[in-house]
Amino acid sequence: MALTDEAIAKLRGMIASGELQPGARLPPEQQLATQIGLSRSGVREAVKVLESARVLDVRRGDGTYVTSLSPGLLLEGLGVAVELLRDDTLLEVMEVRRMLEPVATGVATLRMTTVQLAELSRILDDMGAAAGDAEKLIEYDTAFHHVITASTGNETLTSLLDGLSTRTLRARVWRGLIEGNAADRTIDEHRAIYLALLARDPALVHAAALVHVNTSEAWLRTVIGAAPALNERDRPL
Repeated sequence: MALTDEAIAKLRGMIASGELQPGARLPPEQQLATQIGLSRSGVREAVKVLESARVLDVRRGDGTYVTSLSPGLLLEGLGVAVELLRDDTLLEVMEVRRMLEPVATGVATLRMTTVQLAELSRILDDMGAAAGDAEKLIEYDTAFHHVITASTGNETLTSLLDGLSTRTLRARVWRGLIEGNAADRTIDEHRAIYLALLARDPALVHAAALVHVNTSEAWLRTVIGAAPALNERDRPL
């Protein structure tokens, strides 16, 4: 094992064991190197890696601290990774989204507040007014789904779905929808999700969300030419 990898493993072990708690200040570099039995250079490189991973926060002139280790922070890099995936792997991402998003939307059914429902209604109005404007539709689409997942109260789930549905991925789908004259139908699918949430009907919400994700996946397949788009009879009821 390379010295840097060994240093990373030891620092992660100290954090995982609770020896270094969220918000804790790490010992000075020389002291830390002696403590874990490695060179200062190995420790220095390990700190850089863990800083990039949002595990450590290096404050110049102050010291190095363990971050909050919150899911939103640690999963922040997921979106960057998704942006770099090849087209065929993006379809796998859509499959994962299809597994998670309808379930998350169903969970939101009984947890969503009236304020959040009102926010969804406002976003739907904005989407309707922005039909044909890809940039605005992407913005409103992102906001719509974030309100739903955030209402579950599950930060890990929210961070995962935010990371899996990056702006670039949404842009490719929406541009395909607009070019295919299907944007209005997709806005209607958002409205169906909202109405099901308003009715507090988990089964209906799950079905509406699944139809919507399948539509997005079908259009992504069309855009990247990886497989023929799903036709109406292929879509689950």
